[in-house]
Amino acid sequence: MAQAVEEWYKQMPIITRSYLTAAVVTTIGCSLEIISPYHLYLNPKLVVKQYQFWRLITNFLYFRKMDLDFMFHMFFLARYCKLLEENSFRGRTADFFYMLLFGASVLTGIVLIGGMIPYLSESFAKIIFLSNSLTFMMVYVWSKQNPFIHMSFLGLFTFTAAYLPWVLLGFSVLVGASAWVDLLGMIAGHAYYFLEDVYPRMTGRRPLRTPSFIKALFADEAVVVARPANVRFAPPPGEEFHRD
Repeated sequence: MAQAVEEWYKQMPIITRSYLTAAVVTTIGCSLEIISPYHLYLNPKLVVKQYQFWRLITNFLYFRKMDLDFMFHMFFLARYCKLLEENSFRGRTADFFYMLLFGASVLTGIVLIGGMIPYLSESFAKIIFLSNSLTFMMVYVWSKQNPFIHMSFLGLFTFTAAYLPWVLLGFSVLVGASAWVDLLGMIAGHAYYFLEDVYPRMTGRRPLRTPSFIKALFADEAVVVARPANVRFAPPPGEEFHRD
């Protein structure tokens, strides 16, 4: 069993493995009181006035208590982050890292701006960790890129992946969790999906090109996929396509 887990961990792509490791270590460290959450949460005043810039990163690593909700989010992180990195971003590690950087920036910007809006500032002031929102963003992006995959929620009902974020949002509301956390992840995910997939098809321009200095950080290897004989990878025009 331990060997199987070790093999599963080693086979994870680099970004997924790094983020999952950092999240688990940080959350366990806080649970054991080795690390204080008060040194990790997003506090704009401390970032600007006392130059505690690490808070812009560490607030994405702490997933609060190690309970069922923590296990759910670790599952989502390990599954959907891995699926994105291995499939949609296969051979494009720098682009995947840039997607996470974009999502983290959008989430941070929303919270900072929301904190200055009357009647909303009190709600946004309570959002001091954005780890759950960033995880939900990955789920949203994956669902938009794989909308026809059939899924089942706790064996109760089936639906296509396009509705996965809404199903999870409804579940969060039912168990009494804050809907803001999931909604922020959906907003960030939709912003990325629109700018990366929809807008380029509309205008021919791609605003989210990965900067060269980020590409220089990752040595992406060319991915060669052998095409088996007599296997059709894409349906001809007009043919209905479903994935199960």
